Amino acid sequence: MQALKHFSHQLQHRIRNLESGKYYRIKRAIGKYKKLFFRKKTPGSGNLKRILEFIRFAFSRSGGKILRKAGKKLARKVYLKLEDRPIRIVYEDDIQQDHIHHYDQWIQNKLERSEKGNYYDDFDTKYPKQPLISIIMPVYNPPLKYLKEAIESIVAQPYKNWELCIADDCSSEKKIHQLLHAYSVKDRRIKVHYRTENGHISKTSNDALSMAQGEYILLMDHDDLITRNALQEIIISINKHPEADIIYSDEDKIDENKHHSAAHFKPDWAPDHLLSRNYIGHVCVIRKTIMDEIGGFREGFEGSQDYDLLLRATEITQRIHHIPKVLYHWRIHALSAAQGEEVKPYAYMAAKKALEQALLRRGMPVEVKYLTGLRGYRIVYPVQEEPLVSIIIPSKDQTELLKNTVDSILNKTNYTRFEIIVLNNNSTSKSFQQFVAEYSTKYSNQFRCVDAHFPFNFSKLMNVGRKLAQGKMLLLLNNDVEVIHDDWLEIMVSYAQQKRIGAVGVKLLYPDDTIQHAGVIVGLGGIAGHTFVGMHQDEPGYFNYIQSTNNYSAVTAACLMVRAEVYDAVGGMDEIFEVEYNDVDLCLRIQEAGYNNVYLPHVSLYHFESATRGHPHQSKSGYERHLKEMALFKERWQKIIDHDPYYNPNLNLGVHDFSMNLMA
Repeated sequence: MQALKHFSHQLQHRIRNLESGKYYRIKRAIGKYKKLFFRKKTPGSGNLKRILEFIRFAFSRSGGKILRKAGKKLARKVYLKLEDRPIRIVYEDDIQQDHIHHYDQWIQNKLERSEKGNYYDDFDTKYPKQPLISIIMPVYNPPLKYLKEAIESIVAQPYKNWELCIADDCSSEKKIHQLLHAYSVKDRRIKVHYRTENGHISKTSNDALSMAQGEYILLMDHDDLITRNALQEIIISINKHPEADIIYSDEDKIDENKHHSAAHFKPDWAPDHLLSRNYIGHVCVIRKTIMDEIGGFREGFEGSQDYDLLLRATEITQRIHHIPKVLYHWRIHALSAAQGEEVKPYAYMAAKKALEQALLRRGMPVEVKYLTGLRGYRIVYPVQEEPLVSIIIPSKDQTELLKNTVDSILNKTNYTRFEIIVLNNNSTSKSFQQFVAEYSTKYSNQFRCVDAHFPFNFSKLMNVGRKLAQGKMLLLLNNDVEVIHDDWLEIMVSYAQQKRIGAVGVKLLYPDDTIQHAGVIVGLGGIAGHTFVGMHQDEPGYFNYIQSTNNYSAVTAACLMVRAEVYDAVGGMDEIFEVEYNDVDLCLRIQEAGYNNVYLPHVSLYHFESATRGHPHQSKSGYERHLKEMALFKERWQKIIDHDPYYNPNLNLGVHDFSMNLMA
């Protein structure tokens, strides 16, 4: 009996395995639909008759429903199989009234609340500074409906101290002239200039600008929309930040069905973002004295005239404020650049030219390259004076890992002016000693190992390394990384040498070419976290952030370059952070001292994370130390945890991919 019972269990197990198998499930599904559509063959019914019956049934109401259901199920499975990103399918009719599941619903709710709420009550008394805002709008043959809606979005503003300066670039459509004339007669705040010949957008914008009397200039396209609260939010910003010369907001896109999408939740002022692409976009407000000083728009930059304007404006002022609210809807239609990058390719060529000229003005003869898909630009800076780089690598045993790191540096680095300083932190293995002896002899001019026999403290180790370093550049490097392209060090030096730049970080990859690090967001995950973790290195990420040179509050010390003078000026690493947060704390002190920290996407290294010491929380003492260091970091940097300037408050702090926070 026992044997029979055992045999029965084995049979049941095998049956379950067979039934859960892919081929059995496919066969069962086919059989199910075969029974629905193909009855058993009976005498006198041939194949042709059965096919005709199937077609008739398929076009019937019940048969069509079954076919659609089967098709949708199959299509969904194929899509989910092919798509490698996390997917959640939300059906419109499943959305509950009290919950928000997608951006369009979120922004509609926000706009409705701003109109019905009491946020702007007592606006006049709360915000006494209420200057004239001059809205500049160049016009050339837009769809009449969209032009009217653009003007109406201004007329509908509760804030009344504005003027709309329109210059028409000799539009061929008579109805446009009639519409503009009607608005100018109806509302004296609307001024219209009619050009007698077509001169393109820069000349037309300057004509509009020449009519402006306001203290601030707002730039607007002839087919876009501003939100009903846009001017009120700008006035609030002017009152709270009266020193600001440039003010910009977040934006989204709106299609012909008034569906909102592609919201760009931007960082606060980030100069390296701007050198990668015009992230400022709209709404953009510039103090008129700044506009007068730079001479308005320049001819020859049509399509990217706003970008050229901003590059010149940000050379004479750094007083820039960001409003983290969507105040501008960029229109998507057949002729709009919002439709896609291919609509106005000349704009990208003009932007490249604007960048090249901007950097020449700043004394930097550079090469500007397009990023993949024309989604931004990469600047290749020349290295000046070839400073010595001191590469500081702490290590305890793990000879194979360390050897792999050192060999990759020695064999895959074009930049020759470097020294490697290995800090021996309590190593005991013979293989480590043999490695050190061999490399100290073989590479005596570039490699040395120094004993640092004290309990592990990453900050203290790096500070010891700094005292030993002879280079003007310090490269803090883990012993578990691997160099994978030969220009890596040269590129890092080309950025670190710039006086305004502090810490320079890179793209670190897991061995499967997915991202381990592409910048650090303070507040992510509660304290600080890496961006885009687990995404493939070639993916664009949020608005191409993975592939763009960006500013972040921090980068990881697994591979971090900084000038020795900057490291010394902020006091090096704080040794109270023995294991965690020491690099983030260092970067925040560098940022606090007025430098910009930068992430370089075009420098990649493999990182075999925590391979030497293991996870820092794996023991009771390690976890207690983690809690202590976390509390210290919070006490010092709670303000940045609450709002990292390079991470928009409308984005989610619980994920790594810049997903929006629908609860914001």
